[in-house]
Amino acid sequence: MLTTVAPGVLVHESTFCQSNTVVVQGESGALLIDPGILEDELACLARDLRELSGAGSTVVAGFSTHPHWDHLLWHAGLGDGPRYATVLGAATARERLAGGIDAKRFGIPDEAPLELLGGTVGLPADTTRLPWAGPGVRIVEHRAHAPGHAALLIEEGGVVVAGDMLSDVLIPMLDLNGPDDPIGDYLAALDLLESAATAADVVIPGHGSVGDADALRSRIALDREYLRAVPDDPRIGPSAKPGWEWVAEVHAGQVRRLRARTAPRRPTP
Repeated sequence: MLTTVAPGVLVHESTFCQSNTVVVQGESGALLIDPGILEDELACLARDLRELSGAGSTVVAGFSTHPHWDHLLWHAGLGDGPRYATVLGAATARERLAGGIDAKRFGIPDEAPLELLGGTVGLPADTTRLPWAGPGVRIVEHRAHAPGHAALLIEEGGVVVAGDMLSDVLIPMLDLNGPDDPIGDYLAALDLLESAATAADVVIPGHGSVGDADALRSRIALDREYLRAVPDDPRIGPSAKPGWEWVAEVHAGQVRRLRARTAPRRPTP
């Protein structure tokens, strides 16, 4: 079911990890951001779009906020319009999917359709606005969470589509596979989002609840506190929402890996 969260902006929430698909309606068609997750949900999304009135119901473009499998899905019922990503995001997706994907390793449910996984087109590196005939969409690329991650700012509606950031259920998930300073990169990304979203009224995380302007500010502040090693975070431990207790395990794993990175190396004998 599609829920309107701002004029011309609708959200479809998956039962898988509270994943959010975002629809932005324009005069000549719709932009679809991070569609997912399960086969029946994507088919339902396609039906819901067909039932909307006006040209804004036809998908003319897609956008993947980052190259993780749950943000690279697609369905034949959504059409064959271009599916954009940042140039680094698209290149990373191609590289990671070149040899196929191990569904079991990544915890991908059997009901997730993988036939059209990937297929994103990288926008030129200096692109700051989405090239489509609809409401102005600003691209805010950064280095947090995954290579080529980008948030989108839908300017007319005052909506921030945050990708896998600014969630009320997920702690900051660091990219520990490449950057030398994943915490610094994440803090810099929060600064970028805060600056870009000064007039925003709605925040849509990749996973979790849609929030208002107060939620946007409080989530930025909470993520900063987490990254500065404040242990009392409502998203982990006894105060976590039911079903999200596993986030504490992710937190523990991140702490272990960060400590291993900074531990002094023993001299080679």
